[in-house]
Amino acid sequence: MTDTKTAATGATDPMLHEDGSLSRLTIDTIRTLSMDAVQKANSGHPGTPMALAPVGYTLWSQFLRYDPSRADWPNRDRFVLSVGHASMLLYSLIHLAGIEEIDADGNKTGRAALTLDDLKGFRQLASRTPGHPEYRHTTGVETTTGPLGAGCSNSVGMAIAERWLAARYNRPDFTLFDHDVYTLCGDGDMMEGVAAEAASLAGHLKLSNLCWIYDSNHISIEGGTDLAFDEDVGLRFQAYGWNVIHLDDANDTKAFARAIETFKATDDRPTFIVVHSVIGYGSPKAGSEKAHGEPLGEDNVRATKKAYGWPEDKSFYIPEGVAERFRSAIADRSEPLRHAWEAMLAKYGEAYPDLGAELDLMLKDKLPEGWDADIPEFPADAKGLASRDSGGKVLNALAARVPWLIGGSADLAPSTKTDIKGKASFEADNYGGQNFHFGVREHGMGGVVNGMTLSHLRSYGSTFLVFADYMRAPIRLSAIMELASVWVFTHDSIGVGEDGPTHQPIEHLATLRAIPGLDTIRPGDANEVAYAWRAALEDASRPTALIFSRQALPTLDRGKYAAAEGVMKGGYVLADCDGTPDVILIATGSELSLVVDAHEKLAADGVKSRVVSLPSWYRYELQSDDYKESVLPSAVPLRLAVEQAGEMGWHRYVGLKGSTITMSTFGASAPISKLQDKYGFTLDNVVKVAREMLETK
Repeated sequence: MTDTKTAATGATDPMLHEDGSLSRLTIDTIRTLSMDAVQKANSGHPGTPMALAPVGYTLWSQFLRYDPSRADWPNRDRFVLSVGHASMLLYSLIHLAGIEEIDADGNKTGRAALTLDDLKGFRQLASRTPGHPEYRHTTGVETTTGPLGAGCSNSVGMAIAERWLAARYNRPDFTLFDHDVYTLCGDGDMMEGVAAEAASLAGHLKLSNLCWIYDSNHISIEGGTDLAFDEDVGLRFQAYGWNVIHLDDANDTKAFARAIETFKATDDRPTFIVVHSVIGYGSPKAGSEKAHGEPLGEDNVRATKKAYGWPEDKSFYIPEGVAERFRSAIADRSEPLRHAWEAMLAKYGEAYPDLGAELDLMLKDKLPEGWDADIPEFPADAKGLASRDSGGKVLNALAARVPWLIGGSADLAPSTKTDIKGKASFEADNYGGQNFHFGVREHGMGGVVNGMTLSHLRSYGSTFLVFADYMRAPIRLSAIMELASVWVFTHDSIGVGEDGPTHQPIEHLATLRAIPGLDTIRPGDANEVAYAWRAALEDASRPTALIFSRQALPTLDRGKYAAAEGVMKGGYVLADCDGTPDVILIATGSELSLVVDAHEKLAADGVKSRVVSLPSWYRYELQSDDYKESVLPSAVPLRLAVEQAGEMGWHRYVGLKGSTITMSTFGASAPISKLQDKYGFTLDNVVKVAREMLETK
């Protein structure tokens, strides 16, 4: 692979005076705004914004296709700040560019995304400038970053989405999608495994619309990076199949511009620009870890401003003309492109009405009419289906109606049943494929799926539930960002059997349920699976974790028992008795049919019981108090929860007088029937425990 040391001639700087003064003024404005905000907050990371101000300035003023008046333009270039701790760099750029605020409904509010007062409120409660950039919180922020490497993996998903959108919607004379994705990353990102996973995938897919700009400043919080990190990162990226460019000085804006021109001329691989910088440039703490994660101090701020030739006693100072010229440099290039794109989109809708209507729905995060028409209903069947199998059937029915429902697995599609039948794989020679192969890269898969979802695709990723640990960070971030990413987890319990405790999830349901805003659904039969997938798709404002079994689950007779539609409320009465029950049996997933059998046996013995299916705690807690009382009446304190997972959290529903049959240890390697006997997940044991509760009440 080519290691490019020089680059083609760069674009002309539209702000450059003959003496270069306005460009330098703008760069130093970015630096000083960042210093001042961190100092005023007495918290933050000033060093990286000071070092990379020339990079941010050059990229935005000369190259970024981004209309400040319409920050949600679908074909805009994406700028991802993976080094999220350097948030003041991004906030300064957003403010100076005059980006206009867009609300959650896509409407312009009439105010700036970030005012100068917003910068002064950096890291303060309810400010628009939180410590790390937050998607939906601040217009101009493309994704929530801070956990290092997260932005890198998101950017790969964004680049994939552009390629998929172009393959599906572009037509001769209608190039609707051709945007680029730029990612600013640092030494910490390069140390994180998720960045390596994402970079390897991007190189394999030859994503030439992706450019990572690596700030190599050789400083970490503990000191020099050579304490733990001394590899040749450029060589690593060459091995991944990237085009690698080295720049010796972050302040050399002309060389950086040439590097970006080289990226734009490269059409067969992603580009990795290694930019050597001095953290805290210009300050007495320059080149030191002291410039990384703490304010410079008032005296050092003044000294740095003096070194810049800046008014030493002026805070948040923006010289006359800087903001106006910076905005015009971006808007004069991008606004005409956006208007031309919108005119082209209108003509596209006339030429290709079906595709145009489909695209309009997708960009509005809506679903086609009749999207759920083919969701199967499953007849009663004592043998039943593994919920991974019924899940695969439902997924395929949905994907046929929602073409932008796309995804794959971390090398486990034959086991998770998440392949879309009859559809091609997304590969470097076919960007229109709907089946994705993420490789054995669970963490990277999660970040890539989030990046695709951020680009309006309905994306999913799948693996075994036990490996949710490997991708907890992107799951958590999908909840923070309120993304509609779908996480499909199979092999959900000790039902995995012979694979043993390493593959038998115990604590995983509790940890997923603990994530605010994540709808974790563990359906108990095929018809509950159908509603679980329906729940995952119908609301685009939250992520969903679908928890499926490896082993077959009986398909319940819905003529005899309540309809599975109760899944939509999180919990419902599946089977009941006449009058007030003596005991309530609660279960999810594979244990649901077990408690139904226990209910029938207890009834035959004259014991009145109720069965409650509780597949989604998240949804159940959204219901009214009256509804919850109707399902779990306070007058019935004897409640038994049965679930092949850890006990944590169940006391919310069983109360002080209730009990659980759950797992308190790791599992074991054995056939499933032996494990069920060993850990008490048998009909006889459920009935026994229920009777003991009644006898001791």
